[in-house]
Amino acid sequence: MHTRRRTSTAATVLRSVLDNGPVARSTIARLTGLSPAAVTRQYAELADLGLLREVQERRVPRATVGRPHIPVDIDVDRFAVCGVHIAVPHTTLSLMDLRGRVLHQEREPHGERTPEAVFGRVLDRFPAFLEATRAGRTPLGIGLATGGWVDPERGLVVRHSQLGWRDVPAREALAPLGLPVHVESHSRALARAEQLFGDQRTRFSLVHLFVGNVVDAAIATGGTVHHGPRSASGDVAHLRLEGSTAECPCGRRGCLQATVSDRAVAERAARAGLIPEPSLPLLLDRAEHDSDARSLLRERARHVGRAAGLLLDVINPEVLVVTEAGVIGFPECLAEVRAQVGDRATDVVPTSFGRDVLSVAAGSVVLDAIYGSPLDLCA
Repeated sequence: MHTRRRTSTAATVLRSVLDNGPVARSTIARLTGLSPAAVTRQYAELADLGLLREVQERRVPRATVGRPHIPVDIDVDRFAVCGVHIAVPHTTLSLMDLRGRVLHQEREPHGERTPEAVFGRVLDRFPAFLEATRAGRTPLGIGLATGGWVDPERGLVVRHSQLGWRDVPAREALAPLGLPVHVESHSRALARAEQLFGDQRTRFSLVHLFVGNVVDAAIATGGTVHHGPRSASGDVAHLRLEGSTAECPCGRRGCLQATVSDRAVAERAARAGLIPEPSLPLLLDRAEHDSDARSLLRERARHVGRAAGLLLDVINPEVLVVTEAGVIGFPECLAEVRAQVGDRATDVVPTSFGRDVLSVAAGSVVLDAIYGSPLDLCA
């Protein structure tokens, strides 16, 4: 019991510094309800671990006689976390600091898409990437994020229909890199990233809707991301959309993923002659200067907005966060999404992480573990 309480107190102090730092220890005590002595003890332990440090150059003046308070902050120079995000067309490697900021990232298209080929390439590339980018920081772990059905407890990619993967032991595949490996779906990882580093309104409840080649969602209530039995929650690929006639591999028409996935919209653009081959990056480039390409992205955004409206009605979160390339790159796409949800338009927001979103998804799998249990992860 004492150990659990100590771990919980450490996490509370660390999160308070993340939210408010640089911040005086007396302010942490006031904000968290902990005693000044408890805050001082936990600060000392977290500082010994290298997670917190005093910020000597910025002092908080006291109203009474005595030396000023020395504020404390997250130590962003000692440690880093690594990320591996596996998308349908490519893998992204990333390095992040403890405030969730992407320090470095690189992306490489897949050759073969078998688990053996994809993870084999990661094992080949990762050591050189880390050595070239860490700048003296010690890596605390690797986060593996991808779409589809992911079971973090078992470290499995249970099913990724777009890659054709089933029951892939992702944690085991990255074990040769010699660092702790944490595995999660990218939607759930991004939901936690928003709660840690993004929109403050997401702290209590949110829905995160991810629209890429895979379309899935994450739900958080009471500050906790829902996993469900066998971590199977978040599958919205076959949510039926009014107004869509897109054919789905499941045999029905109008399924969300078949309507709005990157592949689906890129194929429509190629058939319309807007791009030479089905490629979302080509479509996004074309949309920078072509109204027909932007119109196609706005059409996708309207469908995304209808799905967002359904999720808002059923789940009723404080905020619904949308990660979708058009919404990230074009304000009119966000406006189309919001237009579909009526009087809750202001509750729909784009991801806080822009074009770094895949890197953040992967690295945040480790950061969530650190901020949830810092004494265990960094001891």
